[in-house]
Amino acid sequence: MKFEDHANAAIIDFHVHSKYSPDSTLSPRKIIKVARRKGLNGVAVTDHDTIKGSLEAFEIAKSEKDFVVIIGAEIKTNIGDVIGLFLSQEIQSKEFSKVINEIKKQGGIAVLPHPYRTFAGTVPSQVIAAVDIIEGFNARVKNNSLNLKAQELAMKFRKPMVGGSDAHFAHEIGNGRTILANTPLQPDAIKKALLEGKAKIEGKILPFFLYASYEFGIGKVLRFIKKHL
Repeated sequence: MKFEDHANAAIIDFHVHSKYSPDSTLSPRKIIKVARRKGLNGVAVTDHDTIKGSLEAFEIAKSEKDFVVIIGAEIKTNIGDVIGLFLSQEIQSKEFSKVINEIKKQGGIAVLPHPYRTFAGTVPSQVIAAVDIIEGFNARVKNNSLNLKAQELAMKFRKPMVGGSDAHFAHEIGNGRTILANTPLQPDAIKKALLEGKAKIEGKILPFFLYASYEFGIGKVLRFIKKHL
């Protein structure tokens, strides 16, 4: 897959899962290696309900030149999924409003991922009001119309957007990414650029047969195996 070249930009996949998610086998080191090969200079590791993977990747990236890891997690709440970015501690709650509060207390930002994969119809107003950013592109949706709807939602409510692959396997990394022009590879600068709505999102969704296989086949098998190990 070819993407437009972006000089002097932070090029980041803001939604990647590692082996610390129940449906992925990717090591944090592998994530960084593949991301660099695909022309990214940053990733947010956002494992399900834990920052273990992102902490490990963050430590590895310290020895990397011109590469940044954003510490994050995708939390399953009583309402739906929320991604916290720029975290420093594990999120303890599963109740939506408390999760948002925990993210904010850490100085993090709250992202609504794949809104129309989580919500089949209308996204609750309380969710839109609480999050800082909406994921306008997710490469793991059954069709791109769901991303277009997410972008319309963000524009309607004047929310900044972010893009990510939702990768669980190596070949998915970078399928969705965010371009932040003239932004240093530093967490504070990246956070500021995101909140100011300076992101350009781009990507390519998985073919439907792969999406279905991963979501309802391989993913379920991996979750079962890890749960019973």
